Amino acid sequence: MDQATGVPRWFHERAAARLDLLYGEQGTRTLERLAERLVAHGIRAEGPVVPVWTEQDAILITYGDSIRCPGEAPLATLHRFLGDHLAGVIDNVHVLPFTPYSSDDGFAVIDYQRVNPELGDWDDLRRLAGSFNLMADLVINHVSRENLWFIDYLRDEPPGRDFFIEADPAADLSAVTRPRSQPLLSPVYLREGTRWVWTTFSKDQVDVNFANPDVLLAYVDIMLRYVETGARFIRLDAIAFLWKRPGTRCIHLRETHEVVKLLREILAVVAPGTVLITETNVPNGENLSYFGNSDEAHMVYNFTLPPLLLHALLFGSSTYLMRWLQDMPRPPRDCTYLNFTASHDGIGLRPTEDLLTPDEVESLIDTTHEFGAYVSMKSNSDGTESPYEINVSLFDALAGTIHGRDQWQLPRFLCSQTIMLALQGIPALYIHSLTATPNDRRGVEQTGRTRAINRHKWDYDTLHALLENPMTPNAQVFAALRRLLEIRRHQPAFHPDATQETLPLGEACFGVLRTAAAGQRIFALNNLTRLPQSVDISEHKSFEAGRPWYDLIAGRPVNTGGAVLLLQPYQSIWLAS
Repeated sequence: MDQATGVPRWFHERAAARLDLLYGEQGTRTLERLAERLVAHGIRAEGPVVPVWTEQDAILITYGDSIRCPGEAPLATLHRFLGDHLAGVIDNVHVLPFTPYSSDDGFAVIDYQRVNPELGDWDDLRRLAGSFNLMADLVINHVSRENLWFIDYLRDEPPGRDFFIEADPAADLSAVTRPRSQPLLSPVYLREGTRWVWTTFSKDQVDVNFANPDVLLAYVDIMLRYVETGARFIRLDAIAFLWKRPGTRCIHLRETHEVVKLLREILAVVAPGTVLITETNVPNGENLSYFGNSDEAHMVYNFTLPPLLLHALLFGSSTYLMRWLQDMPRPPRDCTYLNFTASHDGIGLRPTEDLLTPDEVESLIDTTHEFGAYVSMKSNSDGTESPYEINVSLFDALAGTIHGRDQWQLPRFLCSQTIMLALQGIPALYIHSLTATPNDRRGVEQTGRTRAINRHKWDYDTLHALLENPMTPNAQVFAALRRLLEIRRHQPAFHPDATQETLPLGEACFGVLRTAAAGQRIFALNNLTRLPQSVDISEHKSFEAGRPWYDLIAGRPVNTGGAVLLLQPYQSIWLAS
């Protein structure tokens, strides 16, 4: 323990080096102020603690009000729904931003220290966190124009006066990576004249200035408040854009990575076992950089999976999905992937760069457009625009294939989820995938935002009735996914750290072999087409013909014979020994 600061010496040494790089001569004083916060919060570990995850971990992604019941706080409704329908199946819940906001469904935060009263209060969150491990969003790149920090800026008063980034609109900022098509700078009209502030995502989302150490410390305070509320996972929203340096791409800068490392080390001291997750909707290699040297994010979103899996099922071809997965490295020590197929945002297309050809991307967009999808655009440095994401309900995105709509929507959709559940990492299911929610066109019309197509608000009684009727696709998908999650929880081969091997099954099928340290093996085999397909695993070194094999999904032994298995359209088999 360092006598001067009261924090572990290892942390003091690492933080001192990081803060010196970030803030120069202000680094020493920043460390002192940081140490005061950690001591006040409580030092709980003298050395880094490895996060604990198992095959039982799966995450539900939801807004606090994705399910509503008149007269009840939505967070209480969510808690009741999870307790009634998913207790013992889902242990972790990602509640998307729960603070007051002005736009972007929560991602333009007005006040980090309050729970949106339309959702509930801190006690509702604590009760939820008492039953389920909570993931909280640290919306760290920007705030709402209605945030008190920005009001301070407008009044030229501390602390917000120095919390934002001004730039000259005549400056050459063409190198800056843009995730949107709106202008990078937005005007602010003051008595002294017009100023221009940095707004990466929208004019209502004003980027904060992490070059000011007061901003860093303010976000540490917010993170610690979430931890005190019971958050086990901290998700760093839009973290890739955190640090700005004109003349660069202003994405993935070294300073950004240093901030992520520092936040991980802070959590290791005051909340050992808390998992830090980076959300970076970027090409695959850039995304993986946030693992660092096992000293940065514990988990990264596997952003390449959703578009490639969607492509595989729409085109009936595993070519691109398999090629990508074969090249994916094993997660570094004490790290893993967060696997997902859908979320509150669209299906990102930037992760397909250098993986799908422009023609393939265009075909993907055209096909999903036939099933009701929209496409959002981003600005490029040369002044052009290109597709950024597909906005669609995943259930409706799989209503057919490149050949048009067909009768295979439900099994095709379940195949997508079964593949995701078998991959190395921790699976995350979006509430509207779990409930087979169709496109919400009315939401798009009411809000004018294409992302609203996959942000439906369910009435509790309506959803309950649909789930109770076994003839509805909602009930059929929910029951099937609940059963798959129950099966998965008991398979050591699905532990996030269990090894994974991509299997050469031919273009029409996709499969991986998962192997547990204790020896269990699962061949996860999937037919990507509407025609029956034969799969031959007889030559694989891990297959033993004389050994008893069991299909976990079908719930019966399998006579493997010569190890040639017949998979029906979109059928998945988890062949375990």
